[in-house]
Amino acid sequence: MGYRDQNGERMEQQGGELRYCKKCLTREMAEAAETFRTLKEYIENLDTDVKAPDKLYEERLGICKECDMLLAGMCRRCGCYVELRAAVGKNSCPGKKW
Repeated sequence: MGYRDQNGERMEQQGGELRYCKKCLTREMAEAAETFRTLKEYIENLDTDVKAPDKLYEERLGICKECDMLLAGMCRRCGCYVELRAAVGKNSCPGKKW
């Protein structure tokens, strides 16, 4: 379950304490539902010669989920939406993690 602090920052409960939620993809954020729908539609309509295979896409997102630079679906290193960067086969991680 998600919470917000007095500044509107997203927090989540882990065990008995609240912590700031930073490791979210847009597909996991209820408040970003419209953004995710737009991203998903864009990704689904990529040409097959441009699009990364589904397995590679999910592997990339798994790596992003573990990265300290992920914040609310965006890479703090380059500012991209990680779902978009991971969806294009020729793209690479700006932190060289994939």
